[in-house]
Amino acid sequence: MSGVSNYKFETLKVTSPKEFVYEVTLNRPDALNSMNKEFWYEIPACFNQISADPNCRVVVLTASGRLYTAGLDLTGLGDTLTFENDMDPARIALKITNGIRDFQKTFTAIEKCDKPVIAAIHNACIGGGVDLITSCDIRYCTKDAFFQIKEVDIGLAADVGTLQRLPKIVGNDSLVRELVYTARRFQSDEALSFGLVSRVFPDRDACVSGAIEMAELIASKSPVAVTGSKVNLVYSRDHTVQEGLDFVASASWNGCMVQTKDVMEAVMASMQKSTAKFSKL
Repeated sequence: MSGVSNYKFETLKVTSPKEFVYEVTLNRPDALNSMNKEFWYEIPACFNQISADPNCRVVVLTASGRLYTAGLDLTGLGDTLTFENDMDPARIALKITNGIRDFQKTFTAIEKCDKPVIAAIHNACIGGGVDLITSCDIRYCTKDAFFQIKEVDIGLAADVGTLQRLPKIVGNDSLVRELVYTARRFQSDEALSFGLVSRVFPDRDACVSGAIEMAELIASKSPVAVTGSKVNLVYSRDHTVQEGLDFVASASWNGCMVQTKDVMEAVMASMQKSTAKFSKL
């Protein structure tokens, strides 16, 4: 469908299974969708482009091959972990810090994307995969899915989002610390029980279909309302209740957005028991 032909990436494939719905697929199946150097630059490039794309209202984030992602591809990050012989500890530390900040921006681009992102996870979601899915709005998975916050097993603290986002998603500090400190695997039923995912499907096809069906429903709503809701949910998560109330009431959001034609269209459709039709953003 129109729009997706402009998306050209090595590690990602972008398609449009339904009107106003884009499917972004992690597309390195032979490498278990591990996150190489190109991936870290292509994710923000892709989602920044989607954020400004009027043909897209919702994104489904899937993966090709037998598992969702094996996480970080250390073999593909040689430049980041290579230092000149004459570099002192301070300069090495600055290079590492700047590199981590660039990696952090990769997943923050998903969170900041104006369009809701639904992760459809199958089989393994390891290490950086947890960072990835916690930046999404909605998470579905397959019955055989398992998750692992792997970083302590390679001598690191997770540094691109899991430690910041997972506690707010789960709301159980003790459990998060257990999962982080031990790097133990947890299965789909446990992920569902504590709220990391909201639905579990029997297999990948059913999971992707369910995610696309939900995306299609969201895409049928006012794109102004959905975008405003996402931005305000993210803002309110990180601010006080009163700050969130002030933000949504401000001229930059509902002070302006209630003037959109979408409000009248939605009201009239509701009264007439018809389907509202909204214009592009």
